[in-house]
Amino acid sequence: EVQLVESGGGLVQPGGSLRLSCLASGFPFSTYHMQWVRQAPGKGIEWVSTINPGGDVKTYADFVKGRFTISRDNTKNTLYLQLNSLKTEDTAMYYCVKSYYRGQGTQVTVSS
Repeated sequence: EVQLVESGGGLVQPGGSLRLSCLASGFPFSTYHMQWVRQAPGKGIEWVSTINPGGDVKTYADFVKGRFTISRDNTKNTLYLQLNSLKTEDTAMYYCVKSYYRGQGTQVTVSS
């Protein structure tokens, strides 16, 4: 059974940083592309970033370029998203995604 468990969210002031983690199990993690998506209150799902199985090819949505960094540790079956220079509009539930599966999400709230 595929399981994706996100953590690391929280309340942070504008300009602050957070590191999200996603612990994966139930599938060969090191062979899959992985993604982060987010959903703000009252809005649809928004793609944030994708990383290839080897971790050397990363793509980002324009609105996070230069601020967020996706990474993975295949020895720990864990996906990461480093969020820097956070803005109020980054407030959302963040989910890690593998194919058609996603976790329960971790809430990021950016507010002064």
